[in-house]
Amino acid sequence: MSDIDKLRDQMDKITLEMIQLLKNRAEISKQIGSLKNNLHLSITNEERENQLRTKVISLCKDIGLDEKIATMFLNFLLNESIKIQSVNKQTHLSVFLKAKSLEQQGKKIIHMEVGEPDFYPPKIVRESLTEVYDKGFIKYGESKGMPEFRSALAKKTSDKYHTRTKTENVMVSPGARFSVFLTISTLLHPGDEIIVIEPAWPAYMENALNAGIKVRTIQTTLESKWEPSVNQVASMINPNTKMIVLNYPNNPTGKILPKKLQDEIVQMAIKNNLYVLSDEIYSNYAYTDWKSILSYEYDKSIITQSFSKSHAMTGFRIGYAVSHPEIIDKMAKLQALCMTNVAEPIQYVALKALGADTSDNTKTMKNRLELVVKMAKNMQLDFVAPDGAMYLFAKIRKENFNATDFTNKLLDQGVAIAPGEAFGNYQNFVRISACQPEKLLSEGMQVIDRALSG
Repeated sequence: MSDIDKLRDQMDKITLEMIQLLKNRAEISKQIGSLKNNLHLSITNEERENQLRTKVISLCKDIGLDEKIATMFLNFLLNESIKIQSVNKQTHLSVFLKAKSLEQQGKKIIHMEVGEPDFYPPKIVRESLTEVYDKGFIKYGESKGMPEFRSALAKKTSDKYHTRTKTENVMVSPGARFSVFLTISTLLHPGDEIIVIEPAWPAYMENALNAGIKVRTIQTTLESKWEPSVNQVASMINPNTKMIVLNYPNNPTGKILPKKLQDEIVQMAIKNNLYVLSDEIYSNYAYTDWKSILSYEYDKSIITQSFSKSHAMTGFRIGYAVSHPEIIDKMAKLQALCMTNVAEPIQYVALKALGADTSDNTKTMKNRLELVVKMAKNMQLDFVAPDGAMYLFAKIRKENFNATDFTNKLLDQGVAIAPGEAFGNYQNFVRISACQPEKLLSEGMQVIDRALSG
């Protein structure tokens, strides 16, 4: 046997041993996940992960291994644990599916679990749907979107935020969720790290895990009024950090960051050359001063938007991203690979809807949210009144309370809400959506009140 064959055999043996160790690690991770579930503990534990990361870096120095390679491998292992332990996690969407199943069985459900406005899209949407065929918007199109639509979006963005947004800065996507997927999947690589401020919409972590990206979470608290500190952000940044996600007005808390704090976070991202993914889907529902990340004119920022909330067009699946042309080009290539282009009929309808006045939607949602907040003040709930969006994120004022069990029991009583564990380590919190008429919201809040008092 030649020397190279001997070395190859040694390498094969080590590889097989690593696979066996990976299997053993996965089994232990599964056991830990079961214990966490029984104890109502969070899946991620930043303190434990940091301790292990420190040990890995120290070992690298001792044995002369590239730290970056080792930490990327560690991130892969940590992500695998999260995937294993997230199997039984309940989210707003899983509650929604359960609620829909109950409705099919004839049960009446008040939907306060998802952020889907009950009002109809602008009337021009119905009118433009009838025009699509005759106007010929029925063909293959550009992966970035119809030029006239992108141009209109660029003008709307420039006028609204006083920026120099051009057509090449805009890409149309099938909902803001897909823009988030494209951003994470094209700009980051396996082993890279992304900072997410919790409570957070679960799709950021889900998309990162799918792409092999390690999520570092900053957990904010009710006591801190859902504000992260600059020091918290700084402590998360290392050579593997490539992006930070901002979502304000926030889902689920409705929080809008103070301008000074937002400025400091963005400046820190710029200083460290990080991408800034800003999900601004709730910007039309900002009830206090709010500042778009577009206003910083930072080339590595990506803003995602949608017609789902502002125009009540959830089922149309139409959104868009605004960023530097080079970033848009990368995202468009993956979109073309996945789906060629967003359906032209839907783009045409959204183009027409762009000019509609949606201010009544904002007023309606604000009134509904105020009703929910007013009723919640007399219930066993602790919360910070939201600055925007369409949700109330509240802590149940009870010892050893399991919000997931509570949401399941509420479904039997005809009300669907979202458990806090969907948005991070918030097992004794619930998210209540204000997307129904006030009469239904009042009925739903009364059911919740009785269930809490029982």
